Amino acid sequence: MSSLRAKIQDVFNEPACEQNRGKDAKARKKGCSKPLTPGAAAGGCAFDGAKIVLQPITDVAHLIHAPLACEGNSWDNRGAASSGPTLWRTSFTTDLTELDVVMGQGERKLFKAIREIKEAYGPPAIFVYPTCVTALIGDDIEAVCKRAAEKFGLPVVPVNAPGFVGSKNLGNKLAGEALLEHVIGTVEPDDAGPYDINILGEFNLSGEFWLVKPLLDRLGIRVRACIPGDARYFDIACAHRARAAMMVCSTALINLARKMEQRWDIPFFEGSFYGITDTSEALRQISQLLVKKGADPEILGRTEALIAEEEAIAWKKLAAYRPRLEGKRVLLNTGGVKSWSVVHALMEIGIEIVGTSVKKSTVEDKQRIKQILKDDNHIFEQMAPRELYAMLSEHKADIMLSGGRTQFIALKAKTPWLDINQERQHPYAGYDGMVELVRQIELAIHNPIWRQVREPAPWDCQPAVREELSRTKSETATVQAFKKFAGTMADDLGEW
Repeated sequence: MSSLRAKIQDVFNEPACEQNRGKDAKARKKGCSKPLTPGAAAGGCAFDGAKIVLQPITDVAHLIHAPLACEGNSWDNRGAASSGPTLWRTSFTTDLTELDVVMGQGERKLFKAIREIKEAYGPPAIFVYPTCVTALIGDDIEAVCKRAAEKFGLPVVPVNAPGFVGSKNLGNKLAGEALLEHVIGTVEPDDAGPYDINILGEFNLSGEFWLVKPLLDRLGIRVRACIPGDARYFDIACAHRARAAMMVCSTALINLARKMEQRWDIPFFEGSFYGITDTSEALRQISQLLVKKGADPEILGRTEALIAEEEAIAWKKLAAYRPRLEGKRVLLNTGGVKSWSVVHALMEIGIEIVGTSVKKSTVEDKQRIKQILKDDNHIFEQMAPRELYAMLSEHKADIMLSGGRTQFIALKAKTPWLDINQERQHPYAGYDGMVELVRQIELAIHNPIWRQVREPAPWDCQPAVREELSRTKSETATVQAFKKFAGTMADDLGEW
């Protein structure tokens, strides 16, 4: 536990974060995370955060050393997608019982589970996650993993992020530390080149990175490792030989990007693949970093040619949606990189932003939002459900974009809603992703169901209105019956 405490303090002292640099030494040790609510670990603890970052590594076996419920709470909590291996979709747990805890059988059971996974699945590596129970009883996860790695001849990586040590965001960073300590740099590639990059903090939700990777392929840029979206263990182990890196979600993995720059001289920048302008700027910055690291400057010209071609195609497609969306008002209840990148993307096609949350955004994210919106009144740290409901029921927004947790607020307010968080069903990254986002917004806003649900219920109408509704429905039913009768007669005559 002493080594874990030291690691947590190191994570809290993050020089790459401007907000953290502005604190005094005492405040810096406290970190930025709010304390957890007792009993509310599901969906918000450090273990959950570590699993979010590492589970999208698709060819690795993810073993939870804990009672069964811990695995049940964390499995499948991100809509990441894989282009190949499916081992990450298999749930592994040591399933500790009360008897195992009392009899001190935890470490023995863990070693046995590692051996069974190795023999049955033969993965390139096994990641082991302790949780609150196994950390509290003192199981030495790191010692077991080290012994198992020696015995079975494959990497067994301890991810020491039990739930009680902090928030989900802290777990994200501890997962990055595990990769730095046990994975990255452990394999030397034989094909390193001047156009290799890393993409950090990209989760490939709904396969959206697959909309961006073809653009990089056309420029001759190879993604050495995308961490963690659709990743492979070998690629991450070789990630230290990339020439540059792009940070998509700094809230989760800024410590990983900074330390890779310190150790292996891999410069990075924070960018976004949401929206046409931001996608183009990200491609430019990737090319510029590669040129600074020795790549041929001709890539800059090819990048501009690709951007011009793709932007022209995207704007032509978006022109069809502009007349039906221009002036529509959107409320964003999300956070992180989406709090500013989606804002910029929607404003590009004439949509008005009436509010955006910055609950999980960094200082840099907030500065970008202020530059884009130029009105602090449209920025809120956190909006209570009743305030969201009041805003939507008063028709101050035409649609809300958020995660699944707040969808029912919008539905209760009879307002269109679209999921843009990890549970979403459509990819929104890149040029094609922006077109898809706009298409989904247009479909949601103009869905005829909203006109129907906003009409007064028959039992809430005045008597005269009820009679008119009843008469209209009766006439409609009569017309439909007549049409059906006429169609039947026509069929009978045709047969005759």
